[in-house]
Order: sequence, then structure tokens, then C-alpha cells
Amino acid sequence: MQADLRQLLARLIGTIALALVPVVFTSFVTMPLSLSRHPGEASQLNTTARHMT
Repeated sequence: MQADLRQLLARLIGTIALALVPVVFTSFVTMPLSLSRHPGEASQLNTTARHMT
């Protein structure tokens, strides 16, 4: 592979990774807040349960 192509792909992959970091961080921070629990925890059925929409 040519050096220019390798450099272009490295920059492209780095840019995509840096663009996805805030998205992934935001989703992992806000999901427990919107669900009122962590996604791996068992849900507690109560009368005040809300739908996510």
C-alpha cells in the first residue's frame, strides 16, 4: 500500500473514531436516566411505569 493511501486511511479512521466517541458516551450516560435504571438491571414493575415515547 502506498504511504499516501495509508496516511489517508489512518486519518479517516481516526476522524470517524473521534466523531463516534461523543455519541457513544452520550448514549451510555443518558440511557439509565431515561430508563430510570441501568439496562442490565431487572425492571421493577410498578404502576408508575412510563413508555419511552
